[in-house]
Amino acid sequence: MSAILPHITLESGKQPQHSIIWLHGLGADGQDFVPIAGELKLPVAVRYIFPHAPQRPVTINGGFVMRAWYDIASQSIDAQQDEAGIRTSQIAVEALIAQEMARGISPGNIFLAGFSQGGAIALHTALRQTAPLGGVLALSTYLPLADSAVREVLASTRATPIFMAHGRSDPVIPYALGAVSRDALLKFGYAVEWHEYAMQHSVCEEELRDIEAWLTKRIED
Repeated sequence: MSAILPHITLESGKQPQHSIIWLHGLGADGQDFVPIAGELKLPVAVRYIFPHAPQRPVTINGGFVMRAWYDIASQSIDAQQDEAGIRTSQIAVEALIAQEMARGISPGNIFLAGFSQGGAIALHTALRQTAPLGGVLALSTYLPLADSAVREVLASTRATPIFMAHGRSDPVIPYALGAVSRDALLKFGYAVEWHEYAMQHSVCEEELRDIEAWLTKRIED
């Protein structure tokens, strides 16, 4: 099994039976979304896991070393994709999923969430699990390695619901790329709930309330 990534763990109550593994964006760290745990009012105790991506040189940023789930080679986010980096991060996230299962959390009560790069890894990983997860929150992101996904997605994961959110004015991951990814996932047979907001590459209050409602429904189902 892959070594466990360093991470922050928060529990919203005693003996949580649900876990949310939340992946940050490029150049941030696990601390970035920690405030989310206090913002979301969910009906049950939840364990939040906020891992830190490894430090690596990022080509588009002149080779500057920062926390990144994979390398980005050009402004066209979905061109020249770092397949090796993406798959390595998948393995690292799967180790966190296995950790939660070892703690007694069933796969159906484990959620992957991620923003930007983190959302891409969340989507990529969830589609390749032998046991379907509880759901995916894919925020301001896209589906990486979409061509290989056609061959690799496991039929059982089509039971995994997906929440996708995107800003209509996103200058980092274009709205159009998010929409193309949504359409690909729908074509693969996934239940995608799409939300769009009058924002750029960020998270807004309205989005948080929509996430809260979506998670509450998944947990109560």
